Amino acid sequence: MQTYMAGRDMITTQEWTKDELETVFDVAYDLKRRRALGEPHALLRDKVLAMLFFFSSTRTRVSFEAGMAQLGGPTGFIDSTTTHIKHRGTGKEIGEIIGRYTDGIAIRQVDWGVGNAYIRGVAEHSRSPVLNMQCDYYHPFQALADMMTIFEKFGRDVRGKTLNVSYAYASSYQKPMSAPQSLLLLASRFGMNVRLTRPPEFKLMDDIVEQTRENAKRSGGSFEILDDFDAGFQDADVVYAKAWGAMLTTTDQEESARIGAKYTDWITDERRMGLTRNGEGLYMHPLPADRNIEVTDAVIDGPNSV
Repeated sequence: MQTYMAGRDMITTQEWTKDELETVFDVAYDLKRRRALGEPHALLRDKVLAMLFFFSSTRTRVSFEAGMAQLGGPTGFIDSTTTHIKHRGTGKEIGEIIGRYTDGIAIRQVDWGVGNAYIRGVAEHSRSPVLNMQCDYYHPFQALADMMTIFEKFGRDVRGKTLNVSYAYASSYQKPMSAPQSLLLLASRFGMNVRLTRPPEFKLMDDIVEQTRENAKRSGGSFEILDDFDAGFQDADVVYAKAWGAMLTTTDQEESARIGAKYTDWITDERRMGLTRNGEGLYMHPLPADRNIEVTDAVIDGPNSV
């Protein structure tokens, strides 16, 4: 277990060593156990977490607020539609001022080409640690939660297990690519056989793909890219199939939607889950899912959905 990590920013897991990430999981398991047993664990009593949202949220907001409450500290919810953070507050100003008022700053800013730079700007000028609740490139806490779920189902040694991170069609807004990118980066640190399955127009960022490939080499795992939806399911232990936008092909939302309409058959159904290892692969999705478009009710409500 690593110590003396207080004050660290969490913007992407790539900036943390594997030993440090193992410590994050150790602490998370301990806190989860204490919560389940009803043991007090107010380790952040009187500490304040500011939460800046430039993008709507349900699960992320509730989980961060609940987590801070369980740890004994309050949160300050700051919404871009009711405050000046979007139009009258640079990253430097937000970091310097809110970093003094509070003990941590959590930010969700997913605007393409803006979000990550803004969060890093706040972090550069804040005396308090900055937590990335999702940007245009990364969604580290989602990936940490996903990885913890995989550990709980297979044990902490997941070497040799196959994870298929796949595009799936959605008719709603063109969703960020940050969740699949962060999961690829994290799972490849732990020796998994990682697949990226996507149509040619829905590529992920080149540097993320290259980092994933290098992570896999170092961990003894593997990494491959497929463009056949069914092939991604074949003998997979875990299927993580969700939509993201074609931002690397076009930044026009309507054009991205038209491109996506070519792949309406990229839906996770019972037949495809039958292609997974022994037909018992796990299904995962960060939510919200477009039901019966990204995934059928039978799968997302089924026994292998985690």
